[in-house]
Amino acid sequence: MRRTWIAMALAVTGAGAALVAVPAAGQKADDADTNAIIDQGFNHSQVMRIAQEMTDGLGPRLTNSPAMRRAEQWAIDRFAGWGLANVRREGFEFGRGWEILSVDVRMTAPRPLALTAIPIAWTPSTGGAITAPIVVAPMSKEEHFAEWKGKLAGRIVLVTLPGTGDEPEKAPFRRLGGEDFEKLEAYRQPKYDPDAINKRLERVSFAEKLDAFLKAEGAVAWVRQSYRDGKLVHGEGYNYRVGHTLSLPGVELAAEDYRRLARLAKSGPAPQLSIDSNVRFDDSDTKAYNIIADIPGSDPKAGYVMAGAHFDSWVAGDGATDNAAGSAVVMEAARILKTLGVRPKRTIRFVLWTGEEQGLLGSLAYVDKHLATRPGPTEGEDGNALYYGWPNRYPVTPRPGYGDLKAYFNMDNGSGKLRGLYAEGNVAAVPLLQAWLAPFASMGAGKVVAAPTGGTDHVYMQSVGVPGFQFIQDPLDYGSRTHHSSADTFDHLKADDLRQASVVMAGMLLASANSDKVLPRFPVPSQPAPYDPFQYKDPDQ
Repeated sequence: MRRTWIAMALAVTGAGAALVAVPAAGQKADDADTNAIIDQGFNHSQVMRIAQEMTDGLGPRLTNSPAMRRAEQWAIDRFAGWGLANVRREGFEFGRGWEILSVDVRMTAPRPLALTAIPIAWTPSTGGAITAPIVVAPMSKEEHFAEWKGKLAGRIVLVTLPGTGDEPEKAPFRRLGGEDFEKLEAYRQPKYDPDAINKRLERVSFAEKLDAFLKAEGAVAWVRQSYRDGKLVHGEGYNYRVGHTLSLPGVELAAEDYRRLARLAKSGPAPQLSIDSNVRFDDSDTKAYNIIADIPGSDPKAGYVMAGAHFDSWVAGDGATDNAAGSAVVMEAARILKTLGVRPKRTIRFVLWTGEEQGLLGSLAYVDKHLATRPGPTEGEDGNALYYGWPNRYPVTPRPGYGDLKAYFNMDNGSGKLRGLYAEGNVAAVPLLQAWLAPFASMGAGKVVAAPTGGTDHVYMQSVGVPGFQFIQDPLDYGSRTHHSSADTFDHLKADDLRQASVVMAGMLLASANSDKVLPRFPVPSQPAPYDPFQYKDPDQ
């Protein structure tokens, strides 16, 4: 469609600029709105300011941590300050809060050496420095315990097989090209492998079994190796539920430091470590909270469209590319549309999810409360069990608001520019999605591919038949370096890409909110459902 430039009136009030789009003669209002979004998103952008406040200012946002509580209030204040409606917290039961106050890990013998380390999330404090010799005792399943019985008392146990370091398979920083899209454009038949799901559950439930064995054997702490080279650490841990806290302190060492200790232990007397892990639990509120805000629609019967990104992060870095980037884009899209004074037919909803890193728990809570229910959870299930098992539980029972959500757009793959959408196998939705994306094709965001992708907050919506979509993004260094790591800081955010993403996000929301057409849906799933939503990943992940 050919588009003409429009006349626009700028009204400046206080420190901000309110942009009012005035359609030119003979031009559609939606064309004027698109150009106004482009102007506001590129020439008056605040996305990097939002991201900088979120990262340098607020820092990492572990679910239920004191830092996350501060971040929640900050987001509420921003949404309310921009004039959005119904700004609110929506809570669900989660578990314990936890934060790192300080950490110091060093080798004291055979020579003094400071090491790069991070406490593993939701492990207890050492209660001051503890010093003990190490033992390298790789254990990744229960069958390994027998070999180390009677050999761990009074030791700091290194539980990872050291290895020799891996050569990177792909360039550490890259953008998508033609071959990438060719692979994604091929339709993938659904498949379901319960054995693979059970194996994943066994891996993630191993931590409590290992902790119980180490405690029974008299170990004083445990250490694992970082899964990336380059002195990066991560610190993920999943024992956040009340009553499931691990007994022993745990830390993650940079891979280079870990391998050095293993070499020294093999070639001479066992090195001695000092670990001072000063962490704190916070049980003041066991609920986690999604942050929700609306731009109300003019037609109360037309339903709503929604954009979301997960607000929580891990704590090794500042959660910049994962996922302050997506959260800042969602907030900037809200600011753009509210600044323009748009009056959409459908309500436009903006959500910052929490608990994503523990199993998409925030978006699951939203689906369960507003869209559809499935059996469970059962007693004793954690987020990992829900993450892998919930999409394959039946029956699916739609709630009264099931049909109200017409489209959901998610951003959670780093700071790279938006290149289009995964259609999640919904080939009937492709023409309409492409039409909504068409104005942004020249910005690189014109692709709609048949392939699905998993591991983020659209998954549970798709699993009950609601049209939820994740944006395709350039990988940059997300999968190679920043994802969950100590390098995940503001420096790795790309301003041009995030401005482009904000414009595309705002445009897609307004187009879907005003469209006379709605996206086609899959039927409500019924058993059997040969679909494992966690088998697919974005490039470089």
